[in-house]
Amino acid sequence: MPTRKQRRRRDKGRRHEYEYVYVDGEGREVEVDAGEEPSSGSARNAAPGSSTRPSSKGGRAKTAAGTRSTRTARAVKPPSWNRTLKRAPIFLVLIVVVTGIGKHAPPIGTRLALAVLYAALLVPFMYFFDSAMYRSYRKRIGDPLPPRARQRRSGG
Repeated sequence: MPTRKQRRRRDKGRRHEYEYVYVDGEGREVEVDAGEEPSSGSARNAAPGSSTRPSSKGGRAKTAAGTRSTRTARAVKPPSWNRTLKRAPIFLVLIVVVTGIGKHAPPIGTRLALAVLYAALLVPFMYFFDSAMYRSYRKRIGDPLPPRARQRRSGG
């Protein structure tokens, strides 16, 4: 049984008037003529509980399949050590401040040493995280990174 909050939301969705619109291949909404009945699949009807949305709301439109958003993915830049090192001071200051909180805070020298130690661990982790995000982004847009060429060892 739905909760009172869920019932109120459902009733609110039923009170509003919605328009039928078509969503073309480029994600633009095109209004339907008054005499024309919307066909299933390409038409949008914002009935409550359905996977479609009203034309009056902006934001998250769904495709005809109803599974993907038409919102474009935010571009992720390739990982770089420079960008990672520029972010590190923010975390250094944050670590110094956090370690100084409390009744028996360590002296400033100890806090700075801890911050440097944590930064030495955090910076490579941030670079690794950036590279994982970049690989994920490339895979999501359908342009995976080429496999690394194996280097031949020259030795005897």
